[in-house]
Amino acid sequence: MQAIVEACQQNRLPAEVVAVISNRPNAAGLDFAKQNHIATIVIDHTTFAQREDFDKALAKALNELNADWIACAGFMRVLGTAAVTPFLGKMINIHPSLLPKHPGLNTHASALAAGDKQHGATVHFVTPELDAGPIIAHTVIDVLPNDTKDSLAARVLLEEHELYIRALMLCLNGQANFETANGHNT
Repeated sequence: MQAIVEACQQNRLPAEVVAVISNRPNAAGLDFAKQNHIATIVIDHTTFAQREDFDKALAKALNELNADWIACAGFMRVLGTAAVTPFLGKMINIHPSLLPKHPGLNTHASALAAGDKQHGATVHFVTPELDAGPIIAHTVIDVLPNDTKDSLAARVLLEEHELYIRALMLCLNGQANFETANGHNT
């Protein structure tokens, strides 16, 4: 999220972040957003008895923002149909693996355990199925012989920020959309 905000501030991304939403009241991103005069919204998932009620509240907040794009960045909660379906084609996410390989959590350990020679990150459109939406872009790094899950994670993270900016640019320019996304290599 911080990389996206900074890219907008530096005019590297012709967009404006209108709000930061978190499901965790103490998320560090909320402080960063406030320091940069960006509206913040907290929808604490622990206050909802049912997952679907949280998803509906999130969808309501997103709908009220009427944003052109929704960039999930550090939002570590699986979203259900009620939160995703109304925004198909305008909600994107970054995932630390070369999707469709290694969806979900523990991607770096999974890549090492699988003996992958390459690893990376993927920006994709969000769908109700976890990490399965159309791919917008990905970045690839070689897995080194001495890599650990932590060293691999650190090297992927170095690539993720610029990948997300490039993928957002593809979306903003109309070069990637839900129907035609095909995994531009970046």
